Amino acid sequence: MLETRVMRVALVGVSHWHLSLYLPELVRVPGAEIVGVSDDRLSSAESIAGQIGCAAYASYEQMCGDLHPDFVLALGEHYRMAALGNYLADQRIAFAMEKPCGVSSIEVEELARNCSEHDVFAAVPFVWRQSELLAEMRKRFADEEVSYMSLRWIAGPPSRYVDSDCAWMLDPQRSGGGCTINLGVHLLDFARFIFGAGTSVASAAMSNAAYGLGIEDYSLVALRCGSRRAVAETGYLFPGPHSSFDMHFTIKTEHSYLVATGPNRLLVYDDSGSRTDLAVMTTNVSHYPLFVRDVLDRVRTGRAPVATMDDMAAAMRLVEDAYSAAGAIT
Repeated sequence: MLETRVMRVALVGVSHWHLSLYLPELVRVPGAEIVGVSDDRLSSAESIAGQIGCAAYASYEQMCGDLHPDFVLALGEHYRMAALGNYLADQRIAFAMEKPCGVSSIEVEELARNCSEHDVFAAVPFVWRQSELLAEMRKRFADEEVSYMSLRWIAGPPSRYVDSDCAWMLDPQRSGGGCTINLGVHLLDFARFIFGAGTSVASAAMSNAAYGLGIEDYSLVALRCGSRRAVAETGYLFPGPHSSFDMHFTIKTEHSYLVATGPNRLLVYDDSGSRTDLAVMTTNVSHYPLFVRDVLDRVRTGRAPVATMDDMAAAMRLVEDAYSAAGAIT
């Protein structure tokens, strides 16, 4: 039983630039041990394995066959994710997979069905669902409907992917697209989580004007659910490294107006205009350690993920609808 023994954890796709969001907490979690890592580039796997003190593999199939992990953190190139997820589901191995889990809604929907049919734990780190921002909203505005959201999240330039040895992110055949599928998917899921399953794309506009690449470097998606509205704005435009953002969230509830002006500041205005200034973590980066601890505890105790592969499939349908609404990227 997992509740009475050390959980065997394996990592796939360790050359992914997001590894640093998970690894520091993974090596600290009590009752879990990283037994192996894999990457198509064996040298990357060997480098990480040397830091941890575990086995390194080029093949995740061989790693899982040799080591029999209880849980896999699955990263990697987007166009290979669905095959990886289906392999883990077929092997009945619990896993968490970085978004977008594929490059089409059809791929992700098939993966979600496979996970459901095999009753496999499959989590997606839509970490805004576990954010201090959402916790503060629940505490203060649990009985108030959100009518409007404006979510702007502009990350660093495309060159950061080249610098991180992840240039595949700039190839739409391998990544599935640019900032919409990579960053916007977080905001689309957050809006759907707040508004409900009826959330749909009203319109979208995208461009690659800043860098002229084959992916969009700017995206604006308008969403609706009944009479409620949201806009999700993302881009690869901010002159900064990974985890640096130009961020501004505005959320209107029945009796309050929330403004997140940065990664750890939330302003709350009431109907009278009175303002409360809160120290609240509002971006995604600071919440990955919580995700790691929570997801391992859920696997150990048999609880469902906070965000499932079905949620990922729903978000991918919004992503595809946004690309369709925007038309050709120019």
